Amino acid sequence: MPASFDGKLVVAISSRALFDLEESNRVFEERGVEAYYQYQREHENQMLAPGIAFALVKKLLGLNTLAPARPRVEVILLSRNTADTGCAS
Repeated sequence: MPASFDGKLVVAISSRALFDLEESNRVFEERGVEAYYQYQREHENQMLAPGIAFALVKKLLGLNTLAPARPRVEVILLSRNTADTGCAS
């Protein structure tokens, strides 16, 4: 059965707003796709730092703890990156 968003606040947010991806983006812009691919591979096991919208999303999701059986907030993460390289497809 598909997920239902009836009665919920649905927030769509970009991966670059949720996480601090400035360094990887700098590598992509300055050194190109191959360097970016290598950077992604070298850092794939490192936890991403929070981005500018991280605190907001955390607070919105915190509203779900008020009624755990009936969550009212859904967050959808948007990204134009491919799963393997993180490059825009």
